[in-house]
Amino acid sequence: DSLLTHYFLKSNNRFLVMSESVGRDILSFVPNSELDFHPHPVYDQFGSLLDKKCAINQLGLDPNKNYVLFFGFIRRYKGLDLLLDAMVNVSENVHLIIAGEFYDDEAAFKNQVKRLGIMQRVHFYSDFIPQDKVNLYFSACDIVVQPYRSATQSGVAQIAYHFNKPIIVTRVGGLPEIVPDHKVGYVVEVNPDSIAAAIKDFYIDDKKDFFISNIRQEKKKYSWESMAKKLLGTL
Repeated sequence: DSLLTHYFLKSNNRFLVMSESVGRDILSFVPNSELDFHPHPVYDQFGSLLDKKCAINQLGLDPNKNYVLFFGFIRRYKGLDLLLDAMVNVSENVHLIIAGEFYDDEAAFKNQVKRLGIMQRVHFYSDFIPQDKVNLYFSACDIVVQPYRSATQSGVAQIAYHFNKPIIVTRVGGLPEIVPDHKVGYVVEVNPDSIAAAIKDFYIDDKKDFFISNIRQEKKKYSWESMAKKLLGTL
């Protein structure tokens, strides 16, 4: 992989990266490369935010509970097992929505849920999520959690920005670059205790409105127009 990556990268003379960590990776292969940086723009093709109770009802959930969301393909590096362990240490009124296809052993995660005794608080929607249904899951939740073990940048975070949802990310790759800590969400260490602490702080200190207000301002820098200007060298 390293040989092929070097072969490809050295054929280019300019790079546009969406996280500074990726820029550092490129420089390790091709020193002195010309780099431009622009964060991943906000995804805006998934419709509008729905009424929360309406979305919860459509998903067949209890409107009297609070919901955190894990969204996207489920692979080992995304750390869903860490989030499941964290759920044991948060209020029983907080439930977890898992929306996305399994690319790892689904049975292993469901067995973990049973072992932890949180079957009633974890809701799996493991079919492919069509584009016109994405807003259901983001509308139903209070906060999006990305407990990744490794990452470059994240499209899920940019969907959360579109729906004005606070975000919890782990301190890996480019994720902390797009989630200012304690401003639009939390940047935590890669372990269940840190993830649980952030979820508890969010609900106990009632940070929702504070974070949403900041998200509305923060996401203005993530426009497609801005990225196009950076690519064309006019920004």
